[in-house]
This record gives sequence, structure tokens and C-alpha cells, in this order.
Amino acid sequence: MVVKVFFPQCCNRADSGLLVGRWLTGHDSAVVLAVIHYPFIPSGVKQYIQQMQARSGVELSVLGSWSLPKEGQGDVDSFLRDLSTIFPQRRWLQISREMGKTGFSCSVLNTERSSVFQAPVKTEQKGEVDEDREEEGDSEEKIIFIHYEQRKVMLSQLHRDQDGRMEPEPEPPSELTQMFDSVSRSEPLFVLDKFDEGPVKSTHWQSEGREASIMVELSKQAAVPLCSLVSALLHLWSGFWSLRIFSVFPLPFLHSKLSTCVQLRYRTEQMKTLWSTQAAPDHRHFMRKANIFVSLLVDAALGVLLMSWLYRDDHITAVANALVPAADHVAKELNALLQWLMGAPAGLKMNRALDQVLGRFFLYHIHLWISYIHLMSPFVESLLWYGGLSAALGLSLALSLLSDMIALLTFHIYCFYVYGARLYCLKVYGLSSLWRLFRGKKWNVLRQRVDSCSYDLDQLFIGTLLFTVLLFLLPTTALYYLVFTLLRLVVVLLQGVIHLTVDFINSFPLFAVGLRVCRPYRLADGVKFRVLCDEPGTCLHLLMEINPLKSSSVVQTYRTPTYSCYPRDSWAALAKKLFVGELIYPWRHKTTKTD
Repeated sequence: MVVKVFFPQCCNRADSGLLVGRWLTGHDSAVVLAVIHYPFIPSGVKQYIQQMQARSGVELSVLGSWSLPKEGQGDVDSFLRDLSTIFPQRRWLQISREMGKTGFSCSVLNTERSSVFQAPVKTEQKGEVDEDREEEGDSEEKIIFIHYEQRKVMLSQLHRDQDGRMEPEPEPPSELTQMFDSVSRSEPLFVLDKFDEGPVKSTHWQSEGREASIMVELSKQAAVPLCSLVSALLHLWSGFWSLRIFSVFPLPFLHSKLSTCVQLRYRTEQMKTLWSTQAAPDHRHFMRKANIFVSLLVDAALGVLLMSWLYRDDHITAVANALVPAADHVAKELNALLQWLMGAPAGLKMNRALDQVLGRFFLYHIHLWISYIHLMSPFVESLLWYGGLSAALGLSLALSLLSDMIALLTFHIYCFYVYGARLYCLKVYGLSSLWRLFRGKKWNVLRQRVDSCSYDLDQLFIGTLLFTVLLFLLPTTALYYLVFTLLRLVVVLLQGVIHLTVDFINSFPLFAVGLRVCRPYRLADGVKFRVLCDEPGTCLHLLMEINPLKSSSVVQTYRTPTYSCYPRDSWAALAKKLFVGELIYPWRHKTTKTD
């Protein structure tokens, strides 16, 4: 039988004493968490372990003894061996190390059989081992030491499946899962260092002193009242916007359609999560808070940089002065496009009456829009100046405001698209209904299917006339629909790039990616082993190293849930809607479930 002992590297040169840890359930494996130094009082050690077990929730126990011979400690080994009767265990590990050797020697005392089994060991004990083997029928337990870096295992999070999602595993849990869980939950055991006056002296990964512990404690104490204050202010802000006056039409409609309002509401929910006084219950919630915090900092920093550029060298005035001429230029190009469509575009013969009506209708809309732009031109610079201040709340909010401004400045193009799409859709559906009439079919509204139907002569005659009129008017309508749909798609593409940038800022897990780059062991995808020592007369020693999670898995696992600017339909459904003339609303967001 093989017994695996997970041994921390920080305890390789610890003073002689007792091994504290736990046996893994369902496996012949033990995890050593700390070494309690000699001298000690056994009753004090028992009381200390009970306290640590109650605080950590880990079934801690004394696994055995650790011996590192030094001058003047000749009786320590015999004293530690006799402690197996005071700390009863099914197996009692007796690990010793000689100075100048890398490997350990280990004996296993089985208290149920009252006999000792020793791993392939030193020559002077070989005779005793042979006698023990004869008494127990040549039974043997082979010891394998797996050395691990306790600090990395303590701070890492082991992902249990390939895509990084933490899902419950079937019982019993795996050996590595229990080992990582035991080390991470034993944080109370690692509090005391060598400078503290405690009931025992021990060696573990923090025994040499805790770095920046005073600053961490001060930050924790200052964060509690600060979080309470900010959380109260956020609730007041949410309560103000939930007043009944803001639920009067059309305010709710505008709040749901304007990107600035949607982004502001999303950032408010993130701030509530970040400044919540409740501690993160698990690793996923902690990582989510950390990603939100870093995202807010980076977003605010980029916003401040943008604001400094806007207000330096009077860039806002330059943008305001260029806005009205740009609108005039767009109006001139649209006029030229409509004049082209009202003639013979690309040599096509259009229905002149319908062509003139549609062209003059759209020209009148352009005239109204340009008049509105010139009316608002004295206020454009002031609007841009105050709108630029929104960058102080983050680059994402400034980009959302830019998207809304583009939507308002191109509202006439949207109107053209809606008019053309409605007219085109009406003719397409009219032609499809009349085509069913010729085939003796009709659409059953109640059953949502096509049924057979008999028509009289008058109905067929009127249907033929309507079908002919709609068919000959369709090319003119389709041409206007095609042109304005392409213009609308250009605007939608520009807004889509802005929305994707905002979505990237909101959802990209900067903190998790930073951990993957700077501290790859914090996000573990598994472990690998290599032979550390295989000296004669000692046990086999392996070194456990942590495999970091892949970068793609980090982004996929820790991506912050957010609203998305992607349309609900697939590309095929979008193409079908464009073909039949149904309206496409790119601002309809696809909600993402939050954890």
C-alpha cells in the first residue's frame, strides 16, 4: 500500500516537533499543514488544535512527529515517538531528516495492529523492519512525499473542469480537491508567526512574519464605514430615480432606449455590488467584486484622459464649429442622392409619379432637419462642454453619450429607413397574400397556417388588379428602401462599434487577467509532478507544481455579466428581416444572467 504525504516546503528545516494536518477522506493520503515546535505541553496542543478546528472547519489532528536532529536534543526523538499514545491516530507518522541529506526517512505506526511499518529506509534499522514484516505477514506501506509550496496552494483556486466553472463534484471529492480545500480553509492556523506570543510555536508559510499586515488591518477597518456611507448614498440615488414622477410616459421609454441611461443604471448596480458591506461568500463573488473595482478604476482613468484632451487647447470649440458644416455637407449629399433617385438611377426606368412623391417627401424631411440643426447651433458648444464632463464618470459613459448624440444627429436617416421599410414591407406582404389568392389559398389567422379557400370572380378580378399595381410599383419602393437601409446600416455599424467598446470595458475581467499574468498560480487548472529526490535509504520525493488556467478560460470564466448590444436574432433571421422589410432595432439589448 502506498501512503502519500503532502509536505509543505517551508517545513523542510523546521525544528523538531509535531505534525499538524489531516488525513484525506477516502484516500491513503495526509496533508501536513504546520509543525508545532518542541517544547510544548500536550494538553495545550490539544486545546490549540480544537480551537483551530472550530475556527477553520477543517478536521485537524496530530499526524505524527517531525525530527530534525540537533546538538543537545538526543532525547527528543524518543519523547516524540511516545506521544502516539497521547494523540491517538489510526496511523502515526514518524518523519525524520538528517542534516546533509535532501530526502526524509519515514515510519508509519499502525495503532490498530500495534506494529510499525517503515518505508525503504536506513541500513541500521533494516533488521527491525524485517522482523516487523515477518510478524505482519510481509505487509508494507510505501511512503511518497509530495512537496508543495504552501503559499501558492493557500492563495490559489483550483478549477475543477476545463472551462473553469466551479461546479459541485460527485462524492467523494478528489484527492487534489480535498488537499487544496484543506490548505485554503486552514487560514486561522497560519495567523501566528514567530514573533507572536501564543500557546505554541509553529512553522508554516507565514511563520516568518506577515507582510503588510498592519496596513491590511487598517484598510479593513476603514473600509467598513466607508462602504456603509457609499452604499447609503447609492440607495438614496436609486430611490430618487424610482419616484413615481419618473414612471410617467415617455420617461420610462427614453430610459430604456438611451444608452447613457442604460449605462448609468448598470454602473449604479455595479457600485452597489462593490460597496456592499457583506463579505464575498465564495471565490467567484470575490473575483467579481475585484474585476468590477479594477474596471471602474480603469474606466475612470480613461475618462479623465479623454476629458483632459477635450478641455485642453479648446478642442470642444473646434468640434462644435465643425459639427454644423458637417451636417450641411451630409444634407447636401443626401439632396444629391435623392435627386439622382428621382431621375433614372443607373439607367433604371422607375414609376415617375411615385418616384416624385417619395423624393419630395424625403427632401422636405431633410429641409426640416437642417433647419432644426441651424436652430440648435448656438447651443451646440454649451451642450458639448457640459456633456464632456460626463467623462469624469468613466469613458464608457462618455461613449454611451456619444452613441446617443449620433442617434439624435442621424434621426432623419432613421426616419427615412422606417418610411421606406414600412412601405416596402406593406407591398411585400400584400403581394404574398395576393399570390396565395391566385393559388386558392388563404392565411388562417386562428390556426396560424395556410388553408384552402374558394374565391368568386369579382375577388379574383380585384386581386389581379391590386397584384399588378403593387408589382409594378415594387421596384421604385425597393430602390428607396435599399438606399436608406444601407445608410441606416452605416449608422448602426458605427453605433455597434461604440457599443462593443462599452461592452468590452464593462465585462473584461482585468483583475483576473492581471492575476494570470503576474500571479499565474492564483488561478490553477491542475498540477504537475516532477521527481525532486530519490536518494538511497530515503523515500521518493515529488515536487507538486501548479498549472495556471489558460488565458481564454480566464476571460470566459470571470467575464463580468453585462447587457449586450448584440441583436437577439441570428444572421439568417436578420437577412430575412431585411429582405421582407421588417424593422431592425439594434438597441434591444440581450440580457445576460447574473450570478
